[in-house]
Amino acid sequence: MLVEGTPTRSIRSLLEAGARRVEIIDQTRLPHAFVTCVLATPEDAAEAIAVMRVRGAPLIGATAAYGMALAADRDASDAGLRRTGDFLVATRPTAVNLRWGVERMLKQLLARPVSERSPAAWAEAAAICEEDVEQNRAIGRHGLELIRAARRDGVVNVLTHCNAGWLATVDWGTALAPVFAAAEAGIPLHVWVDETRPRNQGASLTAWELAQAGIPHTVIADNAGGHLMQHGRVDLCIVGTDRVAANGDVANKIGTYLKALAAFDNGVPFYVAAPGPSIDFRLAEGGDIPIEERDAEEVARIQGLAPDGSLLSVRLIPAGSACANPAFDVTPARLVSGLITERGVCAASRQALAALFPERA
Repeated sequence: MLVEGTPTRSIRSLLEAGARRVEIIDQTRLPHAFVTCVLATPEDAAEAIAVMRVRGAPLIGATAAYGMALAADRDASDAGLRRTGDFLVATRPTAVNLRWGVERMLKQLLARPVSERSPAAWAEAAAICEEDVEQNRAIGRHGLELIRAARRDGVVNVLTHCNAGWLATVDWGTALAPVFAAAEAGIPLHVWVDETRPRNQGASLTAWELAQAGIPHTVIADNAGGHLMQHGRVDLCIVGTDRVAANGDVANKIGTYLKALAAFDNGVPFYVAAPGPSIDFRLAEGGDIPIEERDAEEVARIQGLAPDGSLLSVRLIPAGSACANPAFDVTPARLVSGLITERGVCAASRQALAALFPERA
């Protein structure tokens, strides 16, 4: 996608002083500053995932793959690669793409002689990134038809939660891919952007992406979505996912379940954009998905732009008040109108997913 008119991806490999490195966008600095940083070690990749310099299930998987490539340059032994893989997987438990990326890299590398592992690792990580772009482009095509179908006379109003745009992937995004595709097709659009507390990925990242693309949007408080649906101001909801269980239950950023309930009560279609690597056939249902509990300070504090242009973190709550910070919730399949995958739109059910991905089911 575009940043100030320049085609940009969220992650790329590069050569720095003759050594292979990985460049990412530091998403903790957006929307107030566009800053890139370089990952030189697997530990750098793990830190970027843990503190959410990179976030979004597909991008986490790609970053983990490049983390394994960095590891292969340093220690390509079986033990060294397995150790790095375990280290990366432990950074965030909910997004299945993280484990998927590491397991795919290990499968490719451990089958080769040690001398061939480093170049093979970089090639495989690049392939994962290219596949991600094509999967998301296909999600955009399939989701575009849902947006066309939702159009009545004027503008199509789409509500989204958290950030599932190109910043959450290598390019295009998942939930926003249909929005970008519809904009390219000339369909009049307006996007309601949940602020998405804590961390405000909607207000800081989704709004920034839509502004870069010139797509009309309005940031709303998380609790405003149900009100808008009651008054007929939302035509459809599209969200992303960090993991889909085999029965179609969906884990996504905390607050997604409440949006799905409001959509169900008001007859608003609620779609989940789910690339194949985010579907976990090893878990029978959503109750089996591990839910990450993040630092309470993410709830207690908020970051913003100070009058002097610096980034400032301020405390919101009284000293001594406890905070809980579950990062995700699970939306039952019965509340999901359909899953938008790279292979088409299907029902959120075990049978439909198995039919669409028979080689994995």
